[in-house]
Amino acid sequence: MSADRKRISLGASLVTWPLVLVIAFPLLWMLVTSVKPQTELFATPPSLIPEAITFEHYRRLLEDTPFPQYFANSVIIAISTTILVVGVSVLGAYSLVRFSYRGRETLASLVLFTYLLPSVVLISPLYLMLVNIGLANTLPSLVIAYTTFSLPYALWLLRSFMAGIPEDLESAAMVDGASRLGAFVDVVLPQALPGIISTALFTFILAWNEYLYALVLVNSDEARPLTTGVMNMLISAFNIEWSLLMAASVMMSVPLIVIFAFLQKYLTSGFGAGGVKG
Repeated sequence: MSADRKRISLGASLVTWPLVLVIAFPLLWMLVTSVKPQTELFATPPSLIPEAITFEHYRRLLEDTPFPQYFANSVIIAISTTILVVGVSVLGAYSLVRFSYRGRETLASLVLFTYLLPSVVLISPLYLMLVNIGLANTLPSLVIAYTTFSLPYALWLLRSFMAGIPEDLESAAMVDGASRLGAFVDVVLPQALPGIISTALFTFILAWNEYLYALVLVNSDEARPLTTGVMNMLISAFNIEWSLLMAASVMMSVPLIVIFAFLQKYLTSGFGAGGVKG
């Protein structure tokens, strides 16, 4: 490595690491606070390193509160929404890119326009619709609600990925005897894999962190997700359970961290896959 490249690398590191530390500090403080004894929470001055470490807050959270039920609800809602949105958006994006029909571009523009609408605009009609079909205050109601604002953007995002896949690859596969469905599965899906994974991550994060729809559409503990459940359980007008809140925040962050760590290596693995005949 030349001297100039070393200096550039050193300068980039000097700029990047302070930014990383600033961004990561609230997460570190959250983690430290979650294992501090109750007596150290409001110590003056506050200390970053606790004198003693305790997991009592996690025990209380898991054994004495409905947190496990809220966690399970969020997992079910987020996974169901992701599967539904990705499945529909993959087929929809392929249709918008590969098939010619009247109003195709208009439909694509309307899909994007739907995503630009504020979330509050859809709450009232969604609530009335869910009440009329008997799904109000249930987990499926939140899956339907989250799909309404996740699907338009997911469809538009995957449309861009699909448009970048050469149609010649499908044509070559069909010349070799593959059906349209076979070419879609064996050629298009591997090529679009980075986009599909990115869309799945985007959808999962939206469904995991969403608060407004969950607050309006669900009011029973049996169907509450983490966002509204933790708020209802630990925060009131007169008291905030800081120790339990920090422990809950850490546990709420774990699934997202694990998913990113696991799927990051797959974000570029789809490029070129399916482009070579086996």
